[in-house]
Amino acid sequence: MLDLILEKGTIIDGSGRSRYAADVGISGNEIVEIGDLFEVEAYQRVNCTGLIICPGFIDMHSHSELMLLAKPFASPKIRQGVTTELLGQDGISVMPVNEKTIPEWKARLAGILGDPEIEWTWRSVDDYLNKLNRKTAINVATLVPHGNLRAEAMGMENREPTGQEMDTMVRLLEESLHQGAFGLSTGLIYPPCCYAKTSELIRLCEVVARNEGIFVVHLRSEFDFIVEAVREILEVGIATQVPIHFSHLKVAGRQNRSKLGDVLTLIDLHLDRGMDITCDQYPYTAGSTTLGAVLPPWVHEGGVQKAVERLKDPKSRETIRADIAGEGPSTWDNFIKAVGFENIVLTDVKSEKNKPLIGKNLALAAEMLRKDPYDFVLDLLAEENMGVSMIVFCMSEEDVATVLKLPYQMVGTDGLLGGRPHPRAYGTYPRILGRYCREKEILTLEQAVRKMTYMPARRLGLKNEGLIEEGMRANITVFNPETVIDRATYEEPTQYPLGIEYVLVNGTLVIDEGEQREVLPGRVLRKGS
Repeated sequence: MLDLILEKGTIIDGSGRSRYAADVGISGNEIVEIGDLFEVEAYQRVNCTGLIICPGFIDMHSHSELMLLAKPFASPKIRQGVTTELLGQDGISVMPVNEKTIPEWKARLAGILGDPEIEWTWRSVDDYLNKLNRKTAINVATLVPHGNLRAEAMGMENREPTGQEMDTMVRLLEESLHQGAFGLSTGLIYPPCCYAKTSELIRLCEVVARNEGIFVVHLRSEFDFIVEAVREILEVGIATQVPIHFSHLKVAGRQNRSKLGDVLTLIDLHLDRGMDITCDQYPYTAGSTTLGAVLPPWVHEGGVQKAVERLKDPKSRETIRADIAGEGPSTWDNFIKAVGFENIVLTDVKSEKNKPLIGKNLALAAEMLRKDPYDFVLDLLAEENMGVSMIVFCMSEEDVATVLKLPYQMVGTDGLLGGRPHPRAYGTYPRILGRYCREKEILTLEQAVRKMTYMPARRLGLKNEGLIEEGMRANITVFNPETVIDRATYEEPTQYPLGIEYVLVNGTLVIDEGEQREVLPGRVLRKGS
């Protein structure tokens, strides 16, 4: 007798082939039968008439490291149909760490991961994954963050590593990959990753390639120097043969709109030469990150406390202001100069005093406090010990659609879950299915589901995920193709979507008739296991 049968539904199996009508039989955590199961006995049957049965979605870019510990039901993701998250993104995360680096990472990551009351009892990738295993509603995989390797070896220094420090990074990377991480991530706008030269990336990626991992990259520039930034990573790929995955591929800033074509031509050229390249994307025209990213990289040298000292020092403030407002192209992704104070919105702060500023753009918030906008930003970052998040409106809808259609594109929420978040944390997958498939007809459902399931599973080497097929794990999403849509907006970003009717994680119903059950069937996924 089977545990569960999803009956009378239409299957989109994730492979890209056309949908077909069939029942899906589940025993334990596995899909065991597909076909006409009318006469097969089961403990439970779910009527899926008019619904699509597809593999559970795999979020290729997630920042849930701390929130999964604080709120293990993972409702923002589960209620979108996501059954697996890939953590350790952008080169900055919660592992590996040590007693000395934990305070630095807590402060530095507050604007990205939030700041829940969590005791950091882990040190290694293995420690962290063990802490999560069987204690979440969702499956979890991770990358090794470059910045954590660098901090363990040499702190937040803006210089090249010594031979011994480089050896320490290599050793830690090797250990972390052997503990089950799926590859290396870097975030080349974030300290300390931004202090690394290309040669450092090549040395690390030699290790990743040898261990059959992937290199996941937040580019050194997504604004004025986007083409040069892509070239740098392609150089790493050529030198090491490591598979490249570009995080949230986009071209930001009105002045750079024409550069997307150049970027895609460059990528196509290297694909034609046999390079292994993919990307992920969220379907919105605004991004989101820590407000500290508006500062020139030199401000962050030495860590958060050194940065706060500079923010309070009159001479340093003058230099920061001059760097942001200066003539000519900036040498870093200068958000304020590129989009203006009015297109950057505050989404999270730590202090109660500044909570009323959440949801206000920088220009308006400065006006409310009767401050010059530059002074306001520097004061706020100092007051909040850098723990501030922002949304940046910087992309075009046309570019979003172009990237969405790329044959090597996958989907990732890049969801920051603190404060008043970007709506992508709650709406990414239903938005693609409803807005871009049903309404705009930019993709077919078969194409979209493949990008959300089979492609990321293959990218990560998850052999038992990403397809509705006998023998696959029963990570399954069932949605209504006529009603599925995101409801999260920039004004009300924590609204759950419509049309996600059932979600199974490892054979357990987590969403049942659109409502979440308080169960924790998630598992840690380790490369090679």
